[in-house]
Amino acid sequence: MTDRLAGGSALLDALVGDRAGDWDVAGLLPVEVLRELGRRGLLCAQVPGSYGGAGLDSLANGELTAQAGSRCSSVRSVMTSQGMAAWTIQRLADEDQRREHLGALTGGRLAAVGLSEPDAGSDLGALETRIRPAGGDVVLSGHKTWVTAAYYADLLVVVGRLADGAAAVVVPADAPGVSLERVPYPLGCRAAGHAHVRLDGVRVPWSNVLGGSPQSLSLLVATALGYGRISVAWGCVGILRACLVATGEHAATRRQFGRPLAGHQLVGRHLADLLVAEQVATRACEHASRCWDSRSPDMVVATVLAKYVSATQAVRGAAAAVQVLASAGAEDGHVVARAYRDAKLMEIIEGSNEICQLMLAQHMVTASG
Repeated sequence: MTDRLAGGSALLDALVGDRAGDWDVAGLLPVEVLRELGRRGLLCAQVPGSYGGAGLDSLANGELTAQAGSRCSSVRSVMTSQGMAAWTIQRLADEDQRREHLGALTGGRLAAVGLSEPDAGSDLGALETRIRPAGGDVVLSGHKTWVTAAYYADLLVVVGRLADGAAAVVVPADAPGVSLERVPYPLGCRAAGHAHVRLDGVRVPWSNVLGGSPQSLSLLVATALGYGRISVAWGCVGILRACLVATGEHAATRRQFGRPLAGHQLVGRHLADLLVAEQVATRACEHASRCWDSRSPDMVVATVLAKYVSATQAVRGAAAAVQVLASAGAEDGHVVARAYRDAKLMEIIEGSNEICQLMLAQHMVTASG
């Protein structure tokens, strides 16, 4: 597994290099880069080798995700999206569906997950997308918002209401009735292909319904969001690591008042805070991934904790990095400028800070009751 992780990290470095700033300014990622990462099984690296994946455990996949986050948060966002789709398929689909769809996702096809809606963000119980049977098919109607990677996607995993329950349905992005509108100027992860998706009477075979029958909405949401949260958390570790490198190099070489910036105590405080932020986020993510790999009963709360801690630390750390680099890091596309914007978005997606706090508080009350 160590060799596979090292190989994946090396490929990420080779394909992304120092181009993330240009991609951020342009608002676009090269699709050929994404497809190559997909063909190597790196966009959803926890998929088992029997389905063409890298077969990494959560801890190794987390380090790979952090590596992507340190290079380009937009690439990491696509990785999170692909991983969420793959994890949902792994957990909910039957064997034939797994072989078909996971094989596609490890063969170069790209996926996005449609959860949020105009009136259903944190409150996903308010979903209004409808899935109705139509002979041997199902027909989907609804409106999904802020679907990460939808602009690049070949497949959409759409969650909606079916009968008295809910379902996740695999929808080809080019199916009649599917229309996309790009989010034109997102605050962060500008090249991640965020889009609003409309589904106007989209008909697909019943065999595209994962598991073949209605399921609990809470199960569907928890499955997708659980993976998304831990992936975002590790991505925040990557943001902090990129800030550490950029800030450390600048503080060691930039001279003010006759000595390097690092020699000034108030700057040194920022450097220390950045290191602490990266270490705290890393340990929270490592704990969460070990809970995943051991299937610990603490897995859910550990994942929420890791996402909350990592996003909060990334925002603080990125702000400190911008402060140290000052005008040198204030240019659009610069690594710390990107980090500053990208990190803030991480406090919102896959469960806002406030939602995470409510979940952690409820866990505390339940555990002590």
